[in-house]
Amino acid sequence: MPQIPETVHELTVGQLSARSGAAVSALHFYESKGLISSRRTSGNQRRYHRDALRRVAFVRAAQRVGIPLATIREALAELPEERTPTREDWARLSRAWRSELDERIKQLGRLRDHLTDCIGCGCLSLETCVLSNPDDVLGERRAGSRLMVERAGTQPAPAPRERGPAAACEPGPGREPAAGDRC
Repeated sequence: MPQIPETVHELTVGQLSARSGAAVSALHFYESKGLISSRRTSGNQRRYHRDALRRVAFVRAAQRVGIPLATIREALAELPEERTPTREDWARLSRAWRSELDERIKQLGRLRDHLTDCIGCGCLSLETCVLSNPDDVLGERRAGSRLMVERAGTQPAPAPRERGPAAACEPGPGREPAAGDRC
């Protein structure tokens, strides 16, 4: 990693890229999203304050744990522009994200716990699948367009009878097997 003398207070985009490990294109993207900022020289070259190194490190760490860029931008907007953010600044921001991360961990746990069933089932049914339709209350009554018809005040069609996995392949009244059916 190239060392930059302490007397240098501004970094070129190449220096920032080399020191942070982020591609130049990623730095330009971060700047376009308001995550970092630069000034332009008379030759229209970008120059970044040294504190951009910590900001880029923070952005990359937050992205790795799944924090959306908009949330990262809001957090960075709370940091002081006139000084390098301190450990306390970062700790305050990360505490604010703790509940969001806990919720993501819970969702990943649910995915892990139901993934085997889902792969074994193979249906990804929007009516009953706990992965594609978690915590669905209305889906317990009826699904999809039948529910919309019921809300409109018309009489819904009777729910189809469950006949096992092969039921999708058996033609019924007004039903032919679809090309994607697993028969």
